[in-house]
Amino acid sequence: MPSGKHDPSSPSPKRRALLAAASAALAMPLIGLGGRAWAQTAPKKLTPLSFAWNQTSFCLTPIAVAKETGIFEKNGLDVTLVNYSGSTDQLLESIATGKSDAAVGMIFRWLKPLEAGFDVKIVAGLHGGCVRLIGYKPGGVTRLADLRGKTIGVPDLGAPATHFFSVYLKKNGIDPEKEVSWRVYQRDLLGLAAEKGEIHAVADSDPMAFKIERDSKGAFVELATNNQGEYHDKACCVIGINGNLVRTNKPVAAALVHSLVDAYDWTAHHIEESAQIFLKYTTNMTLGELKELYGTLNLHHHPVGTDLRDEIAAYAQDFKKLGVLKASTDPAKYAEHVFVKVL
Repeated sequence: MPSGKHDPSSPSPKRRALLAAASAALAMPLIGLGGRAWAQTAPKKLTPLSFAWNQTSFCLTPIAVAKETGIFEKNGLDVTLVNYSGSTDQLLESIATGKSDAAVGMIFRWLKPLEAGFDVKIVAGLHGGCVRLIGYKPGGVTRLADLRGKTIGVPDLGAPATHFFSVYLKKNGIDPEKEVSWRVYQRDLLGLAAEKGEIHAVADSDPMAFKIERDSKGAFVELATNNQGEYHDKACCVIGINGNLVRTNKPVAAALVHSLVDAYDWTAHHIEESAQIFLKYTTNMTLGELKELYGTLNLHHHPVGTDLRDEIAAYAQDFKKLGVLKASTDPAKYAEHVFVKVL
């Protein structure tokens, strides 16, 4: 697995150019966010912060951008990126116990564990998009309604795509428990399972679902994503911060949010440069694939404050109806508990 290490003391010409571009982008006196704005200053002393992420997730490219172009430093942070691939419970426990100060993850994964009481607070959403449902045409699935009586292949029953599309199907009149079946396969075997007739559709995160659809030469067709309809303006990946850190040093939490919002906006306007940066963090994607996938994301959507709280409450309501959250859970109170306004 690539380490993603670089030598900031000896920047390459490309890195110097990226730093210059980032500096120019960040030189504006005010940066806007959802109708809000803040003045940016450069603190003299950088605050160390450990940040856990999955460095192979293409939708997190702006985190690499923030690291490589100096955006974290512009906001007063000395960020150490920790590549994490363990379970969601382990990740949230590491944040809650202070082993990591903060992390990024998918809200669909975090809703249930946070109900258990981890001392982790969600402070911002980062983007929309990155899970996809595709139907296998030879298996008779070319539209959502064709899924009745069919089997959907997933990487695991607790995967973000499994939960999200269970909600999505229910909202579109298909009972996700009675009218479809869910079958678990290794990610790299999902396409083969469809070819063998064992499943009729695939629900997974990108880039895997994207690659299965593309490599099938037309055998798979997109049925839905989480970047359409009512979910177009809802974040799927969110920032979680250690609860004690938020309570005792909210400016640090705010600086992290500032940094990542800046980085997502920079990425949206510098697709080529961002893809070039992220290539050093991934071994299974090409420049062209990255650029195409960025186009499937809503890179401009990063809710904070009451907007974030309302999105969490809406997801909690969906997951409660699905039976993922407890029947006794109040979505509004749940959202108020797990979110913190830092800006």
